[in-house]
Amino acid sequence: MPTPADAPRGPANPRLLLWIIAIGMFMQLLDSTIVNTALPAMARSLGELPLRMQAVVVSYALTMAVVIPATGWLADRFGTQRIFSLAIALFTAGSIACAASATLNQLIAARVLQGVGGAMLMPVGRLVVLRAFPKDQFLEAISFVAIPALVGPLIGPTLGG
Repeated sequence: MPTPADAPRGPANPRLLLWIIAIGMFMQLLDSTIVNTALPAMARSLGELPLRMQAVVVSYALTMAVVIPATGWLADRFGTQRIFSLAIALFTAGSIACAASATLNQLIAARVLQGVGGAMLMPVGRLVVLRAFPKDQFLEAISFVAIPALVGPLIGPTLGG
């Protein structure tokens, strides 16, 4: 049973922490929807048939489905902030690799990397908030990170197409 000394006292810079988590969650949800409307342009750029581009969406979704269940264990084993930092790094590296992809196979591999990072952003970001903020501040903190995350899927199709 945790003692009051073990209870979270709040992060040193709570506003910065919340902004980092909110931006990460926003980017993950934006990315989930932005690609769908960009697929025809991506197919032209890669010289592929549009129907072959389905693998770009499927690879990301399947990777997320496989990795999400392991995120809680990873956060418990290695620390929430460490895993969240890794998630940001992998998602960013995957995004850069997507932009640099010259073939469909490279793009699919980049989307898998991006999916690993993206799969950890949402659940581990929420876990960071849960563990970093005292109970009396939790609702306000989780609301702060949730609102930008909800905007991502709304503007993704517009930005992608």
